[in-house]
Amino acid sequence: MSETFAATDRSHTTWTEKEIRQQPVSWIRSLQQIDRTRDHITDFLAPLLANDKLRIILTGAGTSAFIGDIIAPWLSRHTGKQFVAVPTTDLVTNPLDYLSPEQPTLLVSFARSGNSPESVAAVELANQIVKSCYHMTITCNEGGSLYRSALEDNRSLPLLMPAETHDRGFAMTSSITTMMASCLAVFAPDVINTQSFQDVAHRCAQIIHSQGDFSEIPFGDLPYERVVYLGSGGLQGVAREASLKVLELTAGKLAAFYDTPTGFRHGPKSLVNNKTLAIVLVSSDPYTRLYDLDLLAELRRDSLAMQTIAISAATSPEITSGPHILMPTADRTFLDVEQAFCFLMYAQVFALASSVKAGITPDTPSANGTVNRVVKGVVIHPWKG
Repeated sequence: MSETFAATDRSHTTWTEKEIRQQPVSWIRSLQQIDRTRDHITDFLAPLLANDKLRIILTGAGTSAFIGDIIAPWLSRHTGKQFVAVPTTDLVTNPLDYLSPEQPTLLVSFARSGNSPESVAAVELANQIVKSCYHMTITCNEGGSLYRSALEDNRSLPLLMPAETHDRGFAMTSSITTMMASCLAVFAPDVINTQSFQDVAHRCAQIIHSQGDFSEIPFGDLPYERVVYLGSGGLQGVAREASLKVLELTAGKLAAFYDTPTGFRHGPKSLVNNKTLAIVLVSSDPYTRLYDLDLLAELRRDSLAMQTIAISAATSPEITSGPHILMPTADRTFLDVEQAFCFLMYAQVFALASSVKAGITPDTPSANGTVNRVVKGVVIHPWKG
């Protein structure tokens, strides 16, 4: 393994910082683990994927749900299979909107702890409602309810991530990205595999290294009161996760929003004022990129935001005409689903640095217990359909 991936020797001030830094190493470890169990994975999946009517639901609660938002569009296009992203928080309240008794279903559950009430209930509901239902549990906690129950069910394939990805900090960082990489490697091993993903891990390690000791705000130490992330396609899922990280780690002191560059004009753009940071996640797809650059130019012409920053892997006059971040160079062009990992590195460091700046302890940002690492207070009502 390249020295670039090695964890730093310096002491980490928080679990959150440590868990951000460990990601490139954890990804390669998880994909090597997928390699070792590939035959078992294939034996489970092959008969399911042979059914053209199979629906694959990517699900989870909170950040875990956003994995589906990020990767489902690309997986659907690449594999020709029916991948959809549905949060467990929607499945438990409106199960018949998403679960069809007659449609064969593979429910892929993402979970850091595997103990969220909605995630456990979603599996039980799917089994109650769908006649031909199978499960894949991708989780970071071998002691969690989801993992333990999957081990005992011959209709389930449990995949356990490296132990260090069971993040001890409040916010999910290495857990989301490692589960995301593993799912991609399971369903698209021809594109996402241990060898190809070295490029992604290397670029992300460079990004992390470029941020030094994480004490400086990556997008500038200005008095932002609002931040909006904008991304197209699966990158909207990245924007959503990036905005949640800000809200979580600053305990809501920094308001955060997300949208697509094209959708932003249809009303949400009205939130932009002179205390707003706008961040455009520029796509690597030549066609999609045109729309991203159009909005970038428009926001800069409007001069309403305190700052508008583009993050991109490739340069252009539209990008360099204002504040921007160019990713470290790579030997090939990344797909957006690969680039998603790079964008998340900047977003995680920004959220952490903003948390510290706001005088908040990142590992436990909700001092009054309003929100918890594993959600509390959820009543799961029995299904009587």
